[in-house]
Amino acid sequence: MSDSKWTAEDIPDLRGKVVIVTGANSGIGFEAAKEFARKGAETILACRNMEKATKALDRIRGEIPDTKAEVIQLDLASLKSIHKFVENFKRDYSRLDVLVNNAGIMAAPYRITEDGFESQVGVNHLGHFALTGLLLDYLIKTNGARVVNVSSSGHWSGEMDLDNFLYEKGRGYSRFGAYARSKLANLLFTYELDRRFKRANVDAIAIAVHPGASNTNLMRGWYVQILKIFAYFFTQSAAMGALPTIRAAVDPDVKGADYYGPGGRGERFGYPMRVESSEASHNEGDAEKLWEVSEKLTGVKYLF
Repeated sequence: MSDSKWTAEDIPDLRGKVVIVTGANSGIGFEAAKEFARKGAETILACRNMEKATKALDRIRGEIPDTKAEVIQLDLASLKSIHKFVENFKRDYSRLDVLVNNAGIMAAPYRITEDGFESQVGVNHLGHFALTGLLLDYLIKTNGARVVNVSSSGHWSGEMDLDNFLYEKGRGYSRFGAYARSKLANLLFTYELDRRFKRANVDAIAIAVHPGASNTNLMRGWYVQILKIFAYFFTQSAAMGALPTIRAAVDPDVKGADYYGPGGRGERFGYPMRVESSEASHNEGDAEKLWEVSEKLTGVKYLF
């Protein structure tokens, strides 16, 4: 198999595996969840909107009648919901092989979550940080577990200002600036989590990915929809955009702290390959400070 042509056909048998995909009701998350389910994994669609999630599950069941997939509600803008999701998951499952932190929002106007976090940083980073920490005991006890964090090429323009991390009262806020910060945070978190796995001799890895220019429902708003009309001709399908996520989750050749994205020109489209992230994403000092801030804000203390 050529490394440049990795597809869903290369997914190994996943029977006996348990996989969680956040934001699995559409786009990248849906396509990834569907392929995990197709290969036999017990797949949890972790979604905020239960109506949309149920429709997504029905689509998967229509295509894969014997699927072992289910929906558990999860709102990453709510620490209460995150704790409830983990409680519900642990009631029914005893292992966790893959956690795909995929859900996200993009270019949103300034608003805060019920816990007082700026929404993009709150959902895209802090929500997933809390979720991963609360599931850490399951990841630790499941040999070969993986955490896959979906970032974006937008992280290259991200700036990590930990003195005004949440754009207090909207100070310094911009829609795309906050998005870029949240995506940079995803990478800093991934690399630090993998370092901590290694230091603690845990048989688990953390990997980051980005989907390139993919046609999904991530962006909302009238001006974004106009951009998407033009972008339609320059983007790849959600199924192709999901391949970096899927590969990171299942390919035995993937290593901890790898970063995968499309291998085509400008990493906008193409088959999944190892790619490079920004210098800022490898700043270990920022990663450690971000970790401390994230634990303090979410109240979720990691086991290492």
